[in-house]
Amino acid sequence: MIDRRPWLDVLSHAVMILGVAIVAFPIYLALIASTHTAQEIVQAPMPLWPGTNMLESYKEALFGSGKLGSNTDLIRMMWVSFVTAMVITVGKIAISLLSAFAIVYFRFPFKQLCFWLIFVTLMLPVEVRILPTYKVVADLGLLNSYAGLTLPLIASATATFLFRQFFLTVPDELVEAARIDGAGPMRFFKDVLVPLSKTSIAALFVIQFIYGWNQYLWPLLMTTSEDMYPVVIGIKRMVAGGGEAAIDWNVAMATTIIAMLPPALVVILMQKWFVKGLVDTEK
Repeated sequence: MIDRRPWLDVLSHAVMILGVAIVAFPIYLALIASTHTAQEIVQAPMPLWPGTNMLESYKEALFGSGKLGSNTDLIRMMWVSFVTAMVITVGKIAISLLSAFAIVYFRFPFKQLCFWLIFVTLMLPVEVRILPTYKVVADLGLLNSYAGLTLPLIASATATFLFRQFFLTVPDELVEAARIDGAGPMRFFKDVLVPLSKTSIAALFVIQFIYGWNQYLWPLLMTTSEDMYPVVIGIKRMVAGGGEAAIDWNVAMATTIIAMLPPALVVILMQKWFVKGLVDTEK
């Protein structure tokens, strides 16, 4: 039953607007700060309206030298973050699809044991196994490389579990029809299962891209040269040390806004698929 009393509409909209304002206010502050000079920002109270220094702040953030706490520019760091996020995202989805396919549609010894071993790794995130993982990566000579940045993060038990549950709901009639048509296992996987999973793949793509873009702890250990720093480490180095007076907060906030653009763009472009993948299944 839908209650259409007007005061409930006003209340629900007020709560929604309040929630949006609370979530968006820090982003608004960062955007406003990026339009002022460093001296104007540290004054009390901080300006809450746009200033006139926007172009200079963003130009300094993009092309200024030494403002990110290193000799590497923001564009290079954005590229490292983008490559890392894309490899992690595509790798997680591909490995999870194949592992779920094997668990659901193939018969082999200890199949259930393999599934539960994958599932147990949910309790062992990178932060827990970071030291042995670092030792293995260092012994393989992968420090300070894209392979070292991405390979330890490229498997996902959550995604495997999600695809397994979805594959279990696929009707057996589709499998039988594929057999009658002479389709082998990989053709059935490519032509039937992957297209049916596109909404789940889209939802996972958004989640995993943001996960890969925001990585901080693992790249902090892995990277030994500044040209392999992702943008998150660049922002941290930019605001670390030197005292409040030594930090160009307008440039730091401009860098933060620029760093937010790729994940925000992914969410906006894939919003429809993302919501559908979380709340719906398509067969």
